[in-house]
Amino acid sequence: MILSGSTFEEQIGYARAVVDGDRVHVSGTTGFDYTTMTISESVVEQAEQCLRNIEAALAEAGCGFADVVRVRYLLPDRADFEPCWPVLRRRFGDVRPAATMMECGLADPRMKIEIEVDARRPGV
Repeated sequence: MILSGSTFEEQIGYARAVVDGDRVHVSGTTGFDYTTMTISESVVEQAEQCLRNIEAALAEAGCGFADVVRVRYLLPDRADFEPCWPVLRRRFGDVRPAATMMECGLADPRMKIEIEVDARRPGV
């Protein structure tokens, strides 16, 4: 179990990520900076923070973006997805994981994107 320090993990009862053998399942991760519990109004900045949060969880699990096999993007407004593409491509462009984008409501109206990934730990 990997915890990020987010108050949401404690309040709701989940882990940022779970390591199961060679698999790493990272929970839906939003653009909150968990050290300050603040969130930008910009969807692009939120996407960048999501990826920093995910990167930290993957690193703690012994892997990185190169090991991601599946990514899910959740957005309340599908029009916000395309502005995030350059940020997402920088992390996943060479990896090319299976991907899905869904338009749906998120837990907090300030949240504009949530990203969830599954990865395989190398050498396990």
